[in-house]
Amino acid sequence: MRALGILLGTLSVMLPELLLAATEGASSVPQRDVFRLMHGWPKAVFYVVGLGTCVLFALGCFKQYKKYSRGRPAEGRLAPLVPRIMEAIRTVGSHVTVKRNDPVAGFGHALVYWGFVVLLIATTIVAFDEDFIQILFGSEAKLLVGGIYLWFSLFADLGGLALVVGLFIMFFRRYSSAPAKLDYTRVDLEAGDYDRSTYQAGDRWFLLLLIFIAISGFFIEAARIASEGFPSFEAWSVVGWVLAKAGVAVFDSDALFILSWVLHVAAVLGFIAYIPYSKAMHIVTDILTLASRDEKAAIALTAPPEDAESPGITAIEDFSWRELMMFDACTKCGRCHDVCPARLSGAPLSPRDLILDLREASNKSFGNCEIMGSSRPGIAEGQDLTGGYIDRDTLWSCTSCRACVEHCPVGIEHLPVIVSMRRELLNKGDLDDLLQDALKGLDEKGNSFGQSGNKRPKWSKPLDFKIPNAQKEAVDYLWFVGDFASYNEDCQDVSRTVAKVLKHLDVSFGIMHKAEKSAGNDVRRAGEEGLFEALVEHNVEQIEKCDFKHIFTTDPHTYNTLKHEYPSLGDGVKILHYSELLLKLVKDGVLKLENRAGSRVTYHDPCYLGRYNGIYETPRELLLACGVEIVEMPRSRDLGACCGAGGGRIWMADHDKVTQRPSENRMDEAVSLGVDKFVVACPKDLTMFRDAVKTGGHEDKMEVKDLADFVADAMGLEGSE
Repeated sequence: MRALGILLGTLSVMLPELLLAATEGASSVPQRDVFRLMHGWPKAVFYVVGLGTCVLFALGCFKQYKKYSRGRPAEGRLAPLVPRIMEAIRTVGSHVTVKRNDPVAGFGHALVYWGFVVLLIATTIVAFDEDFIQILFGSEAKLLVGGIYLWFSLFADLGGLALVVGLFIMFFRRYSSAPAKLDYTRVDLEAGDYDRSTYQAGDRWFLLLLIFIAISGFFIEAARIASEGFPSFEAWSVVGWVLAKAGVAVFDSDALFILSWVLHVAAVLGFIAYIPYSKAMHIVTDILTLASRDEKAAIALTAPPEDAESPGITAIEDFSWRELMMFDACTKCGRCHDVCPARLSGAPLSPRDLILDLREASNKSFGNCEIMGSSRPGIAEGQDLTGGYIDRDTLWSCTSCRACVEHCPVGIEHLPVIVSMRRELLNKGDLDDLLQDALKGLDEKGNSFGQSGNKRPKWSKPLDFKIPNAQKEAVDYLWFVGDFASYNEDCQDVSRTVAKVLKHLDVSFGIMHKAEKSAGNDVRRAGEEGLFEALVEHNVEQIEKCDFKHIFTTDPHTYNTLKHEYPSLGDGVKILHYSELLLKLVKDGVLKLENRAGSRVTYHDPCYLGRYNGIYETPRELLLACGVEIVEMPRSRDLGACCGAGGGRIWMADHDKVTQRPSENRMDEAVSLGVDKFVVACPKDLTMFRDAVKTGGHEDKMEVKDLADFVADAMGLEGSE
């Protein structure tokens, strides 16, 4: 960094001289001899080695292509092709995903990327000028001459400078003040069971090689300028000019030129050959992964292929070509690792390590493509991929919060992979006993509590009015209540509050009473696809018997699956979360919130409302309309922390490695803010966080309340019972 500062300082001091030299006029025609002092056999060797490098690069890419082609089809991932490619280019060019929540990494990587692009363009122009212009139009013909050469020199030097600055930023970020997400320590294996030194070496050599290529290129330029007696037009090669003036001239310039030229060319050609076999392959795979990503990844899961022998993943060949490619696209940045609630709780799951393990498994199954990429023993003979090489506890630890998918800068879709592998665990009967009981209840009774469907509307009995049955009379809003809001006692109180609010406002709404069954969101994410499809079939059949205009629900899990995974409902059916419905009533002037609360609260973003559906501001607007002050937690909105209930985890026992449940960790974060009310907008959140208040010893510090309670209070109605 000190050397970089000296270089930039010298450049600023000498800027007046550079501008003067650039406008004096050239003592000779501005141009350069690319192979200066290297004509004859050295030039022939360059072309021969260059051709061999291109062959190695092509063979490596072909080997990767062959690997991907062994995967299953991934329908619709490349259509429409041109818009997808253009969007991927825009994403990569803007670095919007890289700089998100990490501006230092984003800035450094943007400098590296654009510096690399500029130098690639410059090198292509030089090659075109040297190998085509002169061949087609004679040895005296040149493109890079005169004014074109001057601007070209400035363009290339600024690109190279950006590359060097970006590389040093990334180097010092990684090795001087490395963030925790770059720590390769695993959470699922003991230290002696794996070795991450190969990953560390790969990262280090990748950076050092690029740094050497960039700096050696400038030394070639500086040596040439000094050797040729500082022709004034070379002031446009600003970095080389500064280096030459700063001391390169004290060396034997010709010898330095030859040495720098040979080492630079060797490094560049070596890098090109190295790309398909290293981390550098992400230069190719990332843009393809971004172009083929599913914007609804994990939001709307897909069913297993109809021709599959098993509903889940039994071997590497069961993954699609797109999944095999995205395993290679992982840059080990650790963003998914950093935000995973399972990993933070001590559970044996790191989304990053899962993807890297699957990359290693695919390389070893189809032929190793990556140098310095192995960190643990391969799949043993007879060992299953799912539940063996990838441990069952790793897969069952996922809370389906989607943070890994949301924060991956290169479009990796971790959660659908986990669900696919869970399907195989279920197929083999390798699941938690409590989960098995819940699924049995869902199959036999239509709810995870294993209670009779006749008891589903029982929560409404204490009300002094009867909620209409939407299958018997027309209503404006069909309320799909959900399991927890129907059967859990704490959640029943909130359901009654919502009903009172709507009744007081004379909103026409009804429920399906005992005809409703679980919407199946968590069933599907637990891997039970067959049961999910049965629940969908039942609910769609019952909904079609109702006369309504819109559907709403208080459960974000139900909201997500009705909105995205019930295509048979049709495009004309609008699905609302109750916060959307209540805010609409406020804006329409129907709901008047005059009893201002004045409380200081913090609000928790439900995963299935926020990250899954982008609804962050609606509940906050509603709370503000109720007159409360919102104190945001450090992890809020798209960084919001999961309660730990999703993906069927609410039905499972904690892993013995868990040091603190996600809900307890979240509650500690809320308590530290100095507020005494924790607001939720999800029945599962209410359940998890009220339990966390007790287990965390926060009964006298924090009260967990639902959004509907504040609305009822602001209306002057009685809140939760």
